[in-house]
Amino acid sequence: MNERPLSHIRVLDFGHYLAGPLVGMMLADLGAEVIRIDPPGGPRWQDPAFDMLSRGKRALSLDLKTDGGRQTALNLAARSDVVIDNFRPGVMTRLGLGPQTLQDINPALVSLSLPGFASTDPELRDIPAWEAVIAARTGQFTDMGLNRRLMGINPSFTPLGLASAYGAAFGAMSVLFALQARTRMGGDHIEVPLASALFEGLAYNSEQIEDYPDRYKSPREHELERRARLGLPNNLSFAALSEFLDPFYRTYTCADGRGFYVVACSIVSHPRRVLEVLGLKDLLDDLPDFDVYRDQCDWPSDWALRSYPVGRQDRVRISEAMKAAFLTRPAHEWEALFGAAKAPATAQRSTREWLSDPHALQSGLVLDVDDPRHGHMRQMGNVAWLSDDDLAASKNPGPLPDDLAPSLADILQEAPRQRHDRQDGTWLDGLKVLDLTNVIAGPTVGATIARFGADVTLVQPVSPSVDPWNAVVFGLQAQRGKKSILLDLKSDGGQQALRQLLSQADVVTLNGTDEQCRALGLTGERLADLNPRLILVQLDAFGAPRRGPKSDHLGYDDLAQAATGVMTRFGGGAGTPEEHAHFGTIDVLAGFCACVALGAALERLRKTGKGGVARASLASAGELIQAQFMYDFEGRGPFDEPSGREARGWGPFYRCYEAADGWMFFAAPTLGQTVLRHVPELADLAGSDEAGLETALAERFAVQPSSHWAQRISGTSAAVVPLGSLHATRDVNLYLESKGAPDIRVNTFSAVRHDLHPMGRWVDLVAPNAVRPERAGITIPGPAPKYGAHTREILAGLGFDDQEIDALIATGHAGEFWSERYLPE
Repeated sequence: MNERPLSHIRVLDFGHYLAGPLVGMMLADLGAEVIRIDPPGGPRWQDPAFDMLSRGKRALSLDLKTDGGRQTALNLAARSDVVIDNFRPGVMTRLGLGPQTLQDINPALVSLSLPGFASTDPELRDIPAWEAVIAARTGQFTDMGLNRRLMGINPSFTPLGLASAYGAAFGAMSVLFALQARTRMGGDHIEVPLASALFEGLAYNSEQIEDYPDRYKSPREHELERRARLGLPNNLSFAALSEFLDPFYRTYTCADGRGFYVVACSIVSHPRRVLEVLGLKDLLDDLPDFDVYRDQCDWPSDWALRSYPVGRQDRVRISEAMKAAFLTRPAHEWEALFGAAKAPATAQRSTREWLSDPHALQSGLVLDVDDPRHGHMRQMGNVAWLSDDDLAASKNPGPLPDDLAPSLADILQEAPRQRHDRQDGTWLDGLKVLDLTNVIAGPTVGATIARFGADVTLVQPVSPSVDPWNAVVFGLQAQRGKKSILLDLKSDGGQQALRQLLSQADVVTLNGTDEQCRALGLTGERLADLNPRLILVQLDAFGAPRRGPKSDHLGYDDLAQAATGVMTRFGGGAGTPEEHAHFGTIDVLAGFCACVALGAALERLRKTGKGGVARASLASAGELIQAQFMYDFEGRGPFDEPSGREARGWGPFYRCYEAADGWMFFAAPTLGQTVLRHVPELADLAGSDEAGLETALAERFAVQPSSHWAQRISGTSAAVVPLGSLHATRDVNLYLESKGAPDIRVNTFSAVRHDLHPMGRWVDLVAPNAVRPERAGITIPGPAPKYGAHTREILAGLGFDDQEIDALIATGHAGEFWSERYLPE
């Protein structure tokens, strides 16, 4: 039998609906033995998606309200490593399976709770936390994306389970980090509030910078400001909106009518490659080239190839030329040409199309599973894997009810788990990480693990390959908690320093394809020769457990959205695709998934002494945020979930309504008509035909504020919450850095104003409070350093003396800064 990364781990999965089962699926996909605990009568969520989320698990029915069922659960917990639940706060304790009880019977146990809102939050903890309730209260439906704002569409409902996806990734990584640390620290109880995870996942949509320079604002942002300044309505049509899109950041129509999305800005070679593939090389001839890290007032023109956005005088002529060029070939031909040229772009696809895409199937991003209930079933693939795990893309179907029962007695004959030491500290104390990533997804890995105690050193080139918008503005969030050195890795001096950094590292992070890793000499084989315990965390666009036609294609967040069906879903159809949110929806999630892969690699390292390559991809994260829809089989119902700009919800009992004081979300998906009888003002509507019920409820809800309706349905499993916005959510619990570290474990939402920031402006960023261990520490990182701020310090630590460091800097083998200003103006 092949040894899988987590073959030695047993998990009890009490999860229901989406977040908890997703964590269990991730751990099962990495080889863990996962036992799904069902209530009498089987799972509460009877859906093909739940069958997919149960793959690789076994099932056991227990009545936890009886002494016998509870005792069996406790006996299993004493012989397990992990327990997962996503009940409301206090439910596990009422069942006699609370964190303290579990720790008493098994001090080595890692328990994970995934409530909708923080159990310590007096305002929100008791709200029935349906997925859309979390999204609505956090701000996912409000001002979601520049397109929607310019079209005057607010709110924007979507059934995408972002809170569960982000929460599951945080949950899986924290469990794995806790497991690899438990010989030192013992077991732990971890809470990951899904709303906190969602707020962190959408961090780039609430980031705020004091006196944000105009040069970094897109044409859409400038148009929003112009309309606000002149008192004009936001009422652009979709067609008119497209003319405010950057030519290297938009969808084009091909000869076959299919949309083709290009995201190729900010890196000088990418727009150049796009124009060359399209036969528009002549457009490059008269473009000036200059240092975009200078202040804009010193530029000779308003645009250079390595700067976003394209200047006003060039935008129309380049867009028109690209439109005409794309009409000369069908999308599949362009996709092959762009992929071969390493120009980031992809054809737009629906979710159903992605599930039958040749690359997705060949690579293992989509799996063929023979399910006993649904027959031949296509399912989303792994979201995290180790490259040498031969069984990563080989899956067993979900269990039949109670299939564990015959072997239960054998499990209960095992000895209980052993007690471990109980030292204080953080899970990743002493872990040395060499960060070679850029933009958002890759840097998110280092920024995330820094909160758990990792010592992260960021290496960037002496001459930046990315413009300040991508590197500095996004880096304010993604580079927190790191030290920064600039090295020319093509030079002898830079290579010498890199070799020494590699010799001291435990983990190396890199966002690049297999081809790019080979070109840099950073393959798993070479790193294993340097240090067999070394772990490479590799993140790319279309990577998977196996190779496929697009494995070396480049890509960004929005391209993963386009390829896997998110943009078509959010926009409402193939003719009107739109990106979900503004920045980072998938980028950040992919970084979190790479942390899950790292957690599995660290646990395997602890067990076997073997390093290796831990992987995730943007495409796998694009599947994760669509998990409840990411399957297909003969006889499956239509892919007709609410989508597009007119969507307000999913039927009368799960939708946005306008109350007297603004928009609110009403959720009663299990109660349905029953909830109407509970509310005097709505009782006469009970029994009404649902076809007209949305209109009737809209009229009733409009006469009272949302707080009135929330009070009226309190005590039921229904919920009413006002629609928040990400900016308002940020401002509710905004802590000043100058006042010292805040207690980020109390409120569901927390943000930090870095008012002592080295760039000379304050910046508001989401606090790292999605993961809340009971025992282990969490570090709140300081501001992201200026690139190169620690070059001398790091080189000195490697043994270079002052004279050698001066020489490396003088020859350009190393550097101390990219620009005089932290953020060029």
